[in-house]
Amino acid sequence: MKHFNNAGPCVPTLHFMIDPLVRIDVESIESLVEQQRYFVLHAPRQTGKTTCLLALMHHFNARGRYRALYVNIEGAQAARGNVEEGVAGMCSTFIRTAALYLKDQAVGDWYRTEGRQLTATDQISSLLAHWSAHDPQQPDAPRPTVLFLDEVDALVGDTLISLLRQIRAGYAQRPGAFPQSIVLCGVRDVRDYRIHTAHQEIITGGSAFNIKAESLRLGNFSREETVALWQQHEAETGQAIDPAIWPELWADTEGQPWLVNALGYECTWRDKPARDRSTPITLERYKAARERLIYSRTTHLDALADKLREPRVHRIVAALLSGEATTEHFPEDDLQYTTDLGLIRTRPELTIANRIYREVLPREITWPIQTVLHYPQPWFLTPERRLDVPKLLAAFQQFFREHSDAWMEGFSFKEAGPQLLLQAFLQRIVNGGGRINREYGLGRKRTDLYIEWPVNEEQGFFGEVQRIVLELKLWKKGSLDAVLAEGQPQTIGYARQCGAEEAHLIVFDRRAKPAPWDKRIWQRHSTQDGWALGIWGA
Repeated sequence: MKHFNNAGPCVPTLHFMIDPLVRIDVESIESLVEQQRYFVLHAPRQTGKTTCLLALMHHFNARGRYRALYVNIEGAQAARGNVEEGVAGMCSTFIRTAALYLKDQAVGDWYRTEGRQLTATDQISSLLAHWSAHDPQQPDAPRPTVLFLDEVDALVGDTLISLLRQIRAGYAQRPGAFPQSIVLCGVRDVRDYRIHTAHQEIITGGSAFNIKAESLRLGNFSREETVALWQQHEAETGQAIDPAIWPELWADTEGQPWLVNALGYECTWRDKPARDRSTPITLERYKAARERLIYSRTTHLDALADKLREPRVHRIVAALLSGEATTEHFPEDDLQYTTDLGLIRTRPELTIANRIYREVLPREITWPIQTVLHYPQPWFLTPERRLDVPKLLAAFQQFFREHSDAWMEGFSFKEAGPQLLLQAFLQRIVNGGGRINREYGLGRKRTDLYIEWPVNEEQGFFGEVQRIVLELKLWKKGSLDAVLAEGQPQTIGYARQCGAEEAHLIVFDRRAKPAPWDKRIWQRHSTQDGWALGIWGA
């Protein structure tokens, strides 16, 4: 039986998959190849890029007019600044893949007898020239060649520069003695390659590779494709999937292909009872699978969080997590780079790319804090096993008073520090039982937290669920009354939207000269529009 793929390229006989040639504009790519163009195809990690490139290679080869080859040169990254090792690694990979996909042994024979004797600055261009001029199947009339070079932006320093310049050097020889078309593939556009030199020296894309005709980007699944992929499982196995999942699946993933597949795998295989295909995939089973995926800190999610260490990414994500409006102008290249990584989207507003990433990023940022918090969960439960939110928030106030200065002194996300500390505190309490959902966006001036807590431990989320909304606001200027006047309606509005039964507003005093701690820690209660609202100062 086929299954959802959460590792590596998709194989049609093994995996549920959307036709890769439907996901990309094949007509445009064919036109660019026909025009002998060199161009870039880029996409975030694990969006199906390799699957699409392999499909394009097979597509061109099946038509017989071209010899197309896919080559992944990521292995040359290990050479770092050693051009000789990096070039040798790329040539070796080219030879292996030519033998595998095209049954072309001749180019390897040539390289071992002649090509290897050349200098590293000439080996790649000579190898491509020889390959393009010699067609073992049609020696008298060699077919033009098309080369898909994957993971180009994994290279660094002089190895990358050498590759780009050797391609540029052979450009005028196409199509008879150099590839008719070369497609550079990676996460980033070629204009961003300049930041990855060995010593972080700026080398513009134009100086190393000024022959790029166009940049194409492979996007996420559409809403229809997201649902269609899961319905392939339903059609093949007969296992019923609750249609109520579809809006949640889209909000969680926004069509990010790895997430769509990983959630499918969680629901249909890692959830062992669901391996019995007579067991329907319900909305609650889906939500449990989603929480397991987030909590697992898988390689894909962990790698995304690791990008937060980069200053250009950090600035943008920090502003989003704080929720505060900012007058800072983000450089266009930084926005594009962070978008290319798949971390953010800029339309219709600048925000983190999808709901799962909005969960993962604060958890990863605050993981060191969570590991040292020791608050026994039962202490915050009522005899009916409901969260005692006032007791919980009072405990946080004391924790914040005692530790916030020390924690935030070395905290890289100082602007969002108070919100992240509260999230770490809550996450430690709720882990293993409840869920925390987060909403934030640039300029909202708040962070929304929505807690779901199953009252009956055995029934879990299939039984009664306690729903609580927490609204977090930073008080930076103006009067407290103005902050409360804005925050209370926002809190009530969010509680209504979520169907919550309890709502609290937490105000962090972040003025240049905050009040003494004795006055910063306070509690109030308010009633508005029939809602009882807890208000907390910190």
